[in-house]
Amino acid sequence: MTRHLCRQDYCVGRKRIRRLIRKMGLVALVPGPHASRRNRTHEVHPYLLRNLAVTRANQVWCADVTYIPMAHGFLYLVAVMDWHARHVLSWRSSTTQDTACAEALEDAFEHYGQPEIFNTDQGSWFASADRVNTVASRGIKISMDGKGQWVDDVFIERLGRSLK
Repeated sequence: MTRHLCRQDYCVGRKRIRRLIRKMGLVALVPGPHASRRNRTHEVHPYLLRNLAVTRANQVWCADVTYIPMAHGFLYLVAVMDWHARHVLSWRSSTTQDTACAEALEDAFEHYGQPEIFNTDQGSWFASADRVNTVASRGIKISMDGKGQWVDDVFIERLGRSLK
C-alpha cells in the first residue's frame, strides 16, 4: 500500500499506513494463523517419509485442504496427489469441508487403486477417526507431517499456494 501511494505522489510511511488500516478496522479475508488447528483428541501418526526414496507411482500419496475466500465464507478445495508423478489424482471443491474431502479420497481410490503410504498434515479432518479408519482399513500406512512442517508436504502445499 505504501509503494502504491508513493507512486500516486502521496509519500507516506509504512507505519502510518499500518496505523490507518488498523484504525479503519480492515482485516484480511483469509483464515487466521490457526485455521487448520488439530483436534487434541485425534491420534497423531508418525512421519514415515523421512529418508524414504519415492521411486514409483502409488508408493506415496498426499492430500491437503486449501481455503479459497469467497464473497460469503470460504470454498474448500481438497486435492489428492501422487508424490512420485506429482500428479493430482483427484480434487473436489465444496462449501463444506467434509463432503469435499471424502469425495476426493474415494474418487482417487476408485480410479487409481491405493498407495502404500498416505501422507497428510495434522489437520482435524484428516486425523479424524473416520478418515483414519477409512484409510487404515485398506491396509494403507498413515503418515502425518510434523506441526508447522509445511516442507514435509511441499508438493501439495505449493499447489494450494499456486491456486490462491
